[in-house]
Amino acid sequence: MSSHSHVYVQGDVTIDPSAVISSGVILRANPESQMIIAAGVCIGAGSVLHADQGTLEIETGVNMGTGVLVVGHGTIGANACIGSLTTIWNASIERLTVVPAGSVVGDVGRQVAEVSPAATPPVDSSNPPEAVNHSPKIASSPSPSPEQSEQQQDVNPPVDSQRHSSESTTEEEPESADSPAGNSIYGQGSVDRILKTLFPYNH
Repeated sequence: MSSHSHVYVQGDVTIDPSAVISSGVILRANPESQMIIAAGVCIGAGSVLHADQGTLEIETGVNMGTGVLVVGHGTIGANACIGSLTTIWNASIERLTVVPAGSVVGDVGRQVAEVSPAATPPVDSSNPPEAVNHSPKIASSPSPSPEQSEQQQDVNPPVDSQRHSSESTTEEEPESADSPAGNSIYGQGSVDRILKTLFPYNH
C-alpha cells in the first residue's frame, strides 16, 4: 500500500491504493465533478489533473509522464501512455493509445500554429519599374500660332529684301541725276555711261 501524503488532493477524488503518484502532483475536482484513478496508474511528477463539469476517469494501467495537464471531463483508456508535457482538454483517450510528448489534445485554441515568414512577391524582370527623372523641368515658350507668325513677317521684312531695296535706290539715284529734267527714262544713266566710254571725244 502506497502513501499519497505528498500529493495535493481537493474535492471528490478517488485513488486506488495500487496507483503510483509522484511528488508535486495536484488532483482536484470542482464541485459537482468527480475524479477516479484506477489500479496500476502511474502519474509523473508535476502533473495536474483537474476534473470539471463531469467525471474524469483514469483507467487501469495508464502511464503519464511528468508535467501532464488534464483538465475537464473524459476518460483516459486502459494502458494508454501519455507523454510528458502533454495537455488534454475535455477529451478522451482510447485504450492502448500512445500520445507523443508535448501534444495538445482536445483544445484546438491552444494549438500553436506555425507561422511562415511573409512571402515576398516575385520581381517581374520583364517589366522593370519606371525610372524616376529627377532633372529640373525647363519651361518651353509656346510656339506662335500661324496668324502671329504671318504678322511678324509683315512687321519685320527679311534683311535680304531690305538690302535689295536699298541697293536699287542707290543705283537709280545717279541715273535720275544724269537724265535731263522732265525726260526720265528708265536705264538712261547706264546708257550714257556706256556711250561716254565708247566715244570719249564725242560729247
